[in-house]
Amino acid sequence: MKVYREILVAIDCSPVDDPLVEQVSALALQLGAKLHLLHVVHSHTLDQERFLREEASLILDRYKKKIETEGIEVDVVIRSGEPEQEILSEIEEKSYDLVAMASHGHSLPERMLFGSVSRAIRQNISIPLLLIRPDR
Repeated sequence: MKVYREILVAIDCSPVDDPLVEQVSALALQLGAKLHLLHVVHSHTLDQERFLREEASLILDRYKKKIETEGIEVDVVIRSGEPEQEILSEIEEKSYDLVAMASHGHSLPERMLFGSVSRAIRQNISIPLLLIRPDR
């Protein structure tokens, strides 16, 4: 079995992040892995970009502090652009062993309307993808 040492965790700054971070932190602790918390700011104006980046920074820093108290090494990455493209670029640019993200569990009409970041990631990476579906 492959040992995961560098785990990319895609955070979307929504309620599904809590169970994702909880599960991935437990995995990282068992494996002695480092977590890389990634959020992609998707905005349409400079004011929106600034606001969303500041909000994401606060949220990710809170997760970072919590994770570090558990003895897990963690860093924060914030990128801007289309989520699918930026996540894929981050994966291509760095040496991650595993990608973890939450699945929102959209129904078929919602998937058609909103798309699926996890589906795009799954179809375009060669490393394992861990999808956590939060309880409803």
